[in-house]
Amino acid sequence: METGERYLESLFGLSGKTALVTGGATGIGRMIATGFAAAGARVLIASRKGEDCARVADEINALGGSGSVGGFTGDVGSEEGVAALAAEVKTRTDRLHILVNNAGVSWGAPYESFPHAAWAKVMSVNVAGLFTLTRELTPLLVSAASGEDPARVLNLGSVMGTQPVAEGAYSYASSKAAVHHLTRILAEELAAQHITVNAFAPGPFQSKMTAFATARDDQAERVGRHVPLGRIGAPDDVAGAALFLCGRAGAYVTGAILPLDGGLSVKHDSRIFQDA
Repeated sequence: METGERYLESLFGLSGKTALVTGGATGIGRMIATGFAAAGARVLIASRKGEDCARVADEINALGGSGSVGGFTGDVGSEEGVAALAAEVKTRTDRLHILVNNAGVSWGAPYESFPHAAWAKVMSVNVAGLFTLTRELTPLLVSAASGEDPARVLNLGSVMGTQPVAEGAYSYASSKAAVHHLTRILAEELAAQHITVNAFAPGPFQSKMTAFATARDDQAERVGRHVPLGRIGAPDDVAGAALFLCGRAGAYVTGAILPLDGGLSVKHDSRIFQDA
């Protein structure tokens, strides 16, 4: 291996690392799991549909990366589900270098009919489940952490948590703002234990959650026209950012909310002095 390749591997490689990606069978979770496996990590993916995780694990392994992927059932929608998932992870490893809290749900409805139940369900998965799973797995993260190479927690927020835009997904947008704030809280709280905590704030990517608007290429192109950079996100966009934050390159970054949105978070229509 050439010197340059060794240097890049030292910055972004994950050989010898174990990672858990919740909701890792679809969308951004699958993109991250694929990138981690290519970079040499042992990746665990879990979601409510364990058979899908097992199938996707086989598909990622077939790509021939230097890492490996294993899939199983895991539900972060209830306290019991989180406890069961944490227990399962502990049977598979005694050290966890990376935790990606990607699992999430949404609920869309008009303001006039938005149901009360949508708040409990969405907050339970997107915020409470994220917090409780992180808390339960903190001992495994501590076991893997050092001052020079911290353990990493990566949370999935959203551009809808940074901008006051709901588009009918009131509880989802609010939950992602909560994820961003909780990320900063945990970054401060866990720093002394050599654990970094960061979040992504993605814009539109092709995923199960956005399939209503991005499933077809022509739909994705239309959505991309509203993004300042002119397209929706691609798998390498999120995988590369995850490798940065979870490899040695990102060891000194904590409490960051990284926008992966093609410029949506800085887009606005205000022109205060245009008629002056």
